[in-house]
Amino acid sequence: MAHDRRFRFAAQLSKGPDGTARSWAEQARRAEDTGYSALLMPDHFGDQLAPVPALAAVAAATTTLRMGSLVFCNDYRHPFVLAKEAATLDVLSEGRFELSLGAGWMRTDYDEAGLPYDLPAVRVARFEEAVKVVQGLLRTDGPFDFHGEHYEVLGHTLTPRPVQQPGPPLIIGGGGKRVLSFAARHADIVSINVNLREGTGGADTAADATPERTRQKVAWVKEAAGERFDDLELNSLIGFVLVTDDAAGLAAQMAPAFGIQPEDALHVPLALVGTLDEMAEELEWRRAEYGISYWSIESDSWETLAPLVRTLAGT
Repeated sequence: MAHDRRFRFAAQLSKGPDGTARSWAEQARRAEDTGYSALLMPDHFGDQLAPVPALAAVAAATTTLRMGSLVFCNDYRHPFVLAKEAATLDVLSEGRFELSLGAGWMRTDYDEAGLPYDLPAVRVARFEEAVKVVQGLLRTDGPFDFHGEHYEVLGHTLTPRPVQQPGPPLIIGGGGKRVLSFAARHADIVSINVNLREGTGGADTAADATPERTRQKVAWVKEAAGERFDDLELNSLIGFVLVTDDAAGLAAQMAPAFGIQPEDALHVPLALVGTLDEMAEELEWRRAEYGISYWSIESDSWETLAPLVRTLAGT
């Protein structure tokens, strides 16, 4: 069944406003009441809540809000463990969990944890096996076996069984051709990101966020997905939001950082600027041009965009 491409929005949150359990739960309920489809969390070792217990608290505090991480780093937990946690979160949320997985990218996380920061090809190969392990365990009603270079599973039947069938929808995010092509063949939701192979996520990634690069990435997904492309939901993260009556002036300031013309700067997926009406028109344009209908909004902007979310969600 082809995806309907209706707008969905996720609040990308990492902790409660005052650091308490109460504020975390209240924040999740505000997101739900605003019209956000999901609450998604980063998976890093910095100043944030640990995703798995925090998402369990979100499940307990809400009734319709979906939840997940964007994205779980494969190298921080064994896929056998993640599958158990994913099934448990799906049960505790009564079928509202969205599973995600990525190869890992933030070098400081690896350094501070004493984890080896392997070459991208090694991390991606390990991640590809991990996806098969997690999906195999979640979607096999009975003993599951896997024999790979990095992981092995010997006749394990995963319990509890997830509420969603055949399992929670899988999100895979990436910015390079290999990961996006793999996502196109295995994921339900493909998150179009900048390429973070250098491990820093700094200003040097700006050139990879242009409209031209975004079109190329969607083309990679479409080519690799083949007939299943129409079934995929495309996601992207909006990291910079500014409500302004002078979008053109701000675009002129932004353009040099991306190496593009000002008129193209307004179409960079990472940023959303203008009046709320202009932002709504821009998201409509991006859905038509890129096919992206599921937008994650960073924690410093999700409430700013609440009126926009109320207007567009589900349309």
